Amino acid sequence: MVIIYSIIVFIYGLLFGSFFNVVGYRLPNNLSIVSPGSFCPKCNHSLKWYELIPVFSFIFLKGRCHKCGCRISLFYPIIELLTGILFLISYLVFGFAIQFVFAILASSFFVIVVVSDFSYLIIPDEVTIVFSIASLVAHAFLGWQALINSMFGGLLLFTIIYVIRFLGNKAFKEDTLGGGDIKLMFFVGTFLTPFDGLFHIFLSSLLASPFAIFSYFSKKKRVIPFGPFLLFSLLVMILTKLDVIELLNYFTK
Repeated sequence: MVIIYSIIVFIYGLLFGSFFNVVGYRLPNNLSIVSPGSFCPKCNHSLKWYELIPVFSFIFLKGRCHKCGCRISLFYPIIELLTGILFLISYLVFGFAIQFVFAILASSFFVIVVVSDFSYLIIPDEVTIVFSIASLVAHAFLGWQALINSMFGGLLLFTIIYVIRFLGNKAFKEDTLGGGDIKLMFFVGTFLTPFDGLFHIFLSSLLASPFAIFSYFSKKKRVIPFGPFLLFSLLVMILTKLDVIELLNYFTK
């Protein structure tokens, strides 16, 4: 049964990945995610059902629009595959426990932000609000104490990163973090204890630092989208079941 469930979860991941592509593209461009249906951004050709099958349609169409022949970005099937893989890993790690829901929420938000933040340097507020509420609702299934801890963690991490941004802006005389990153941290904090939250900030900065250093010394300096690193770090901590206190105790024995 594990193999069958794994296949089903992976397929659902592919389907959701296709939808997340739409969300990540349309919301930053102030377009509805409901209407119109999927279309070619070059010629506005309305895609048929057989052109919307995740990954397989890209292969079948040889990476080109059926109508105008323009190239379809490889980014689309990569996002679909990434979502399928993350959903599958989440199932293999947690089964169908509530932690599976947590991992799916983090994976889904991560994929959408990869699309929107890397492409447009925007993390849509609507997405952050929906996923933050979904996280709180999921934690509520564990009881009132879990919900209160989740809300407290979200507010605490939001406040910490807001203070870091304020001090950074004062020191460097420019924006050091985007507003979307600050709001996103409420969602991240709903999953973490205070110590885990501090480690998360460190881990995110560590993962983003090579890209920031490369950008600083390159001829074409560009803003580094921090949102994907924030959510990827959260995913790593969730999927590895990392507990910072236990980790510290292990190394201080």
